[in-house]
Amino acid sequence: MIPTVSATGPGHTERIAVFASGSGSNAERIIRHFAQHPTVQVTLLVCNKPEAGVRAKAAAAGIPELLIERGRFLSGDAYLPELKAAGISFLVLAGFLWKVPAALIEAYPRRIVNIHPALLPRFGGKGMWGAHVHQAVLEAGETESGITIHYVDEHYDHGDHIFQARCPVLPGDSPDTLAARVLALEHRHFAEVVERVVLGSEGVSG
Repeated sequence: MIPTVSATGPGHTERIAVFASGSGSNAERIIRHFAQHPTVQVTLLVCNKPEAGVRAKAAAAGIPELLIERGRFLSGDAYLPELKAAGISFLVLAGFLWKVPAALIEAYPRRIVNIHPALLPRFGGKGMWGAHVHQAVLEAGETESGITIHYVDEHYDHGDHIFQARCPVLPGDSPDTLAARVLALEHRHFAEVVERVVLGSEGVSG
């Protein structure tokens, strides 16, 4: 059951909905980061896969969930009524694999952020997720990779950059070994950058 909230006035709490499709390691860290925060809370998990591991992690933290289906999300009202009823003011994509529809982008202008496991604008776009990204980086002979945290617009991996962090690509790397190094950057930086953005003090490229 998703709680509903009334309109908030001065001193209100920013309520984050975390969107995730997978195991939820980033989502879990974001939930923990804001667990005791005075003005920012994660109050909803939005998930598109019934089997996703993130659901158990959110439940363990007492975070309500909204399990969504493709047709309504992409071609209907994008579950905007539920998000508004829950008082959601900011959306964080933490391994969410569906394209965000225009209805949400219009309702939350510059209040949706995503993390991508590469240094955009290279190695982004449709189909560039997970191991596909790291394989492309290796095949291109890159000497470094990293993460990009960015605002979400109507195109895949296209919105304005907020923060980047880099790591080396080492000789003999596989997609798995590179992924582990990139994931460590995600865990180190994502929640803190989200906090700065939500509170109005954006990060800068690192």
